[in-house]
Amino acid sequence: MCLVNMEIGLKTPPFGLILFVMKGVAPPDTTMGQICRAALPFVLADVLAVILILFFPSIGTWLPGLVN
Repeated sequence: MCLVNMEIGLKTPPFGLILFVMKGVAPPDTTMGQICRAALPFVLADVLAVILILFFPSIGTWLPGLVN
């Protein structure tokens, strides 16, 4: 849960370090606004995953429980 929250922080402004990396590897005419809009579906998916795990913790422990 903590790692997913940190990942969300790295993908959202103002400290979105991953956004700056994407800006560095994108073509020169790509704006930061375009990069932020492109990252939005991934941020929303992460937020949804955090909400689901928060309200249904068994989702987060189901796959590791299969290892035993």
